[in-house]
Amino acid sequence: MVAVIALAVLVCDQWTKRWASHTLQNAAPIHVIGSLLQFSYTRNSGVAFGIGAGMHFPYWIFSALAAVGIVALLVMRPTQSAVRRVALALVLGGAIGNLIDRVRYGEVVDFILLSWRRWQFPIFNVADSAVTIGVALFALAWSGRPRDAGADDGGVPGDGAIGG
Repeated sequence: MVAVIALAVLVCDQWTKRWASHTLQNAAPIHVIGSLLQFSYTRNSGVAFGIGAGMHFPYWIFSALAAVGIVALLVMRPTQSAVRRVALALVLGGAIGNLIDRVRYGEVVDFILLSWRRWQFPIFNVADSAVTIGVALFALAWSGRPRDAGADDGGVPGDGAIGG
């Protein structure tokens, strides 16, 4: 399951970045939902949301370490709950997607722009979305006892869990 989800994220990420590079580079932004959601091409030499852009640091190291760490965690703790496995798969697929860009181009292709009135969220891509959702899911699963985590921590499913 982890490999399938990670591969799906990776394929979707690389396909959309290729599409963005061919369609949006040197073009006006495409308004998908008015000014709320736009596709606008840019490249990011920094980490998430442009932090550290322009600094000459090998940010690919973070993606590589994340991928290796996730694989190690999955090998050492194969009894992770389904929610945690999905979360790790999302992060793994996103990390590898951005790693490919950093190794090939030295920067990441970003193209999704969200804005509301005068507020504008930093431009991002599918890999960034997968990593963010995966980290949030993992944190939520970690913050309480997952319902199917009986094998995770030796607990009995449903003991003390809300709704369990």
